[in-house]
Amino acid sequence: MKRKIPSNNKDLVIALNELVILKRKTRGLIAELKSANKNLAIAKKDKGKRQAELGIANLELAHQVKEKGKRASELELVLKEKGKRASELILANKELEFQSREKGKRANELSAINKKIQFQNKEKAKQAAELELANKELKFQNKEKANRASELKIANKELGFQNKEKGKRAAELELANKELKFQNKEKAKRAAELIIANKELAFQNSEK
Repeated sequence: MKRKIPSNNKDLVIALNELVILKRKTRGLIAELKSANKNLAIAKKDKGKRQAELGIANLELAHQVKEKGKRASELELVLKEKGKRASELILANKELEFQSREKGKRANELSAINKKIQFQNKEKAKQAAELELANKELKFQNKEKANRASELKIANKELGFQNKEKGKRAAELELANKELKFQNKEKAKRAAELIIANKELAFQNSEK
């Protein structure tokens, strides 16, 4: 015939089982806390990388603005040269009129001047083509600048979102720490109760 387990022993077994379950839950929470700390460290590292990328982007944007200023100065010089070229052409035409009146004596000189004028016209056409290319390049740089500004705006929004997520994660970690402290207190209380139960059981056994 099997010996019946006293009710106090059953309570002790139940209490021990609950203690085992509580230990497992505590280990699970500790593992979750460690995982959360790792995720927080990764988020901080990603934030540092993002700030470095933004710094590089700002440097690149400053470089583009500087290049744009240089290009504008070059265009201004080209326009000045064009004005000078026009003045030279006016003088050349006046000189050509004078030489036409003196064509008997100045035939060779007129031939040289005509060649010079042809060369100048070619140079003028080249300058016009260069100015057109420079204008296209300047428009392209302005578009790139606008695109870069949009990218920086998006990057700043993303950084703000990451900071918010970081704050949420910190709050969750704080709640998890509070819950873990509470569970540790409950564990200590349960252990004290188990000690009292063991003493009572030992006392009952001695009475038998």
